[in-house]
Amino acid sequence: MSGLELLVALAIAVGLVGILVPVLPGSVLILGGVLVWALDLGSTTAWVCFAGVSVILVAGGVVKYLVPNSRLRNAGVPNSTQWIGAAVGIVGFFVIPVMGLFLGFVAGVYAAERHRVGPQAWSSTKASLSAVGLSILIELCAALAATMVWIGGVIAT
Repeated sequence: MSGLELLVALAIAVGLVGILVPVLPGSVLILGGVLVWALDLGSTTAWVCFAGVSVILVAGGVVKYLVPNSRLRNAGVPNSTQWIGAAVGIVGFFVIPVMGLFLGFVAGVYAAERHRVGPQAWSSTKASLSAVGLSILIELCAALAATMVWIGGVIAT
């Protein structure tokens, strides 16, 4: 394995961590790493591998938003609740680094739903947390599949 391949593997590993801890742009790091690898090699195999990784990550990105949003719609949770949760999560990130993002999101969603529906707010909050978890899982699965495609490309070249 070359030095560049080790750096790309590191970028992919950081990208995978970035998906689980939404501070880093995980899929973008993975795509960028594979692009650098394809540019360096310049072979047909490398570009086919990059195309496959691109398709997987874009498809994962689309599904990551469509599936959880439809579940939230079915649960009756409005988009405004998610936006409030995201805004409070961002503030929380700066108040309590990293963990504040999660705590702030939960607190923001709960407060918005408590204001909207009253004591039944916890069921909406659970639906929102489930949707966020599903979104992360979908993106992680796509990123792992893209990683496997890259590993196959490394082996093939």
